[in-house]
Amino acid sequence: MQSLLEMTGSFRIGPHLIALAVAYVLALPIGWNREKAERSAGLRTFPLVALATCGIVQATEHILEGHPEGTARIIEGLMTGMGFIGGGAILKTENSVRGTATAASLWATGATGAAVGLGAYDVAVMISLFTFLTLWLLAPFKQEGSEEEKK
Repeated sequence: MQSLLEMTGSFRIGPHLIALAVAYVLALPIGWNREKAERSAGLRTFPLVALATCGIVQATEHILEGHPEGTARIIEGLMTGMGFIGGGAILKTENSVRGTATAASLWATGATGAAVGLGAYDVAVMISLFTFLTLWLLAPFKQEGSEEEKK
């Protein structure tokens, strides 16, 4: 059994703090957009998703070193879980389905956090940027349904 002194040698806050903060910040604009649109997931949910996915990737990196198939399984599990969480944001009514953009945004935010956790900051920035721009710039083109559906 390791002593507390031996275990503190692997207690590296600095690199993890930076990565976790980057994942958190990259998710804020997406969460802000969903919050502003009064969606089921918003300003608190999206940063937590990015933080958690990044944290899991980083927490497992030392035990998976040199085992890319293990890393792939972790990422696979995370992204499957993100699909499950996103599925909870989708609501089907008689005439419409709502929440698909929020579900996709949650999935993309999970991918952002995983990318940061893997050290692919450039990919994470691009996923976050394109997700935010899609939600923001394409919103005016979204059809809200026919007059009959609105009743």
